[in-house]
Amino acid sequence: MSGTPQSDPDDFDDPLSNYEPTQYASELHRVLAEESIDSMRSTPIAEVTADTTIRDATKKLSELKVSSLLVIDDEKLVGIFTERDVLEKVAENYQELVDHPVSEVMSADPTVVYETDPVGMALAGIAVAGHRHVPVLKMDGTVLGIVSPKRVLRHLSPNLD
Repeated sequence: MSGTPQSDPDDFDDPLSNYEPTQYASELHRVLAEESIDSMRSTPIAEVTADTTIRDATKKLSELKVSSLLVIDDEKLVGIFTERDVLEKVAENYQELVDHPVSEVMSADPTVVYETDPVGMALAGIAVAGHRHVPVLKMDGTVLGIVSPKRVLRHLSPNLD
């Protein structure tokens, strides 16, 4: 026999026996804290590769009537190209930059959220970080979609008083 005392299974104290589920002030608060981003619409997305020319990327923004393109290479997000990038980085020198790759002017390493994050994280990425579009990644790092203020509001609207 070892010197370790044997415990009686009847003496087991379940640490979760006194667990009280979180009480939320409203259904909206619950949705923000507990529903995952994959429960809301994050598609369709518009995308280009890093070697797409600025000409083709701006044309795609215009034709699709979208304000951002996810820049994806080998199924991984490498950046985001937005109307703001066009205005701040391209417009003044468009003729010189038009045939350069979008990777030269995109926003690299954008703020992202993951499919399992709560909906409130998407809202934080938009409101706190100041981005109008936040890419949504799967847990393996591949792109699932993108969230925007419009998509978040559409998801939250049934719970707004």
